[in-house]
Amino acid sequence: MFLKSQLSWNVVIPAENLDSEGLMLQKAILIHLLEDFSAKKASKEIGYFMAITTLDRIGEGKIRQHTGDLIFPVDFSCITFKICPGEVLEGVAHKILKHGVFLRCGPTEKVYLSHNKMAGYEYVPGENPIFKSDKSPKIEKGTVIRFVVLAEKYDEAERDFRAIVSLDGDYLGPIS
Repeated sequence: MFLKSQLSWNVVIPAENLDSEGLMLQKAILIHLLEDFSAKKASKEIGYFMAITTLDRIGEGKIRQHTGDLIFPVDFSCITFKICPGEVLEGVAHKILKHGVFLRCGPTEKVYLSHNKMAGYEYVPGENPIFKSDKSPKIEKGTVIRFVVLAEKYDEAERDFRAIVSLDGDYLGPIS
């Protein structure tokens, strides 16, 4: 789900980037904020950082004692994406394995659909493995699949989310 979030971060501007004109300072603050935003990738609480929508406030800068760098408190609004249990989403199959399928859903690439959660599907090995069913379209690499999220977990080391999903429910499965 996409969320609109309000965040407050401290932006560090190295002393060598300082200029006597205020516009250059505002530009440096914005550039460093965008760099920090993309480097952080995600947080456990609000999900993946997708886009900054508004820069609401730049506070008064404070000088770091030993380096001479400036620290500015910055308030901004952004769009985030987080997978939540119980949510119905769509993803694209990108890896077919004997025991299940890995899907991409937005920025999340570790969405796992176990073969146990695909009632009526059977694994067919080969150069391009698939899951086939008598009643539904086959699942192969590139198939768009509607699913329900059973659980999600945040991996702190990778700054990435993982999810376990299911096709158990109405109107779930491959979209033809």
